[in-house]
Amino acid sequence: MQIYQHYSFDLWLTLIKSNPYFKIERTKIFQRDFNPAGKSIDEVARAFRQIDLMCNAVNERTGKNIDADEMYLMVISMINDNQYPLADVDIDKLYADMEKLLFYYLPVVYSPVTIDTLQHLKQKGDCSLSILSNTGFIKGQTLRKVMVKLGLADFFNFQIYSDEEGMSKPNLALFNLMVQNVKDCNKPKQISLADIIHIGDNPAADIAGANDAGLNSLLINSNNLSILNLLSL
Repeated sequence: MQIYQHYSFDLWLTLIKSNPYFKIERTKIFQRDFNPAGKSIDEVARAFRQIDLMCNAVNERTGKNIDADEMYLMVISMINDNQYPLADVDIDKLYADMEKLLFYYLPVVYSPVTIDTLQHLKQKGDCSLSILSNTGFIKGQTLRKVMVKLGLADFFNFQIYSDEEGMSKPNLALFNLMVQNVKDCNKPKQISLADIIHIGDNPAADIAGANDAGLNSLLINSNNLSILNLLSL
């Protein structure tokens, strides 16, 4: 097993995944409360998917970050053919309601071996671990609380989220920020780029981004590899 000095992880679809009931109930709320155009439940669900894909693509292309509040407003506007008075939306209450719903239908750990693998990494060598994640409809401040509830937070020395930094993977500046945090949390030990590996499910945001930053990388879950492959590198 290759022992790296630092393991950086993506979050969504790498370590955790959505509870499917969250998206179902979220769609119902938007159809009920923000739908004077009378769109069907399928049309509302499609709007969420389209905005999610579009914002992810824009964030990856520009390296910037479209925030959750903006994404929810985009969904409302799309549902209503851009005719909804967005100034009437209490965005703080809306996000608070979505956060409450998320905690009721909590995301789940991606696989049965996820926690065991993280435990093995922490116990195997003198290494540090972190999160480097793009965000979408769920803010970093919420994901930090989710990590606690799922029993994952204590594995990680620090967590970096795109909405909190105003930039998204594969932005080189975001990876450089992670590297600086790695060096800071490992002082006085010297950490080189070759000592760091980033693990994620997205070939562009995670793998190309890490490689461009001079880091090692491992693609999992979206291919035929799982997090267990970390233990056999």
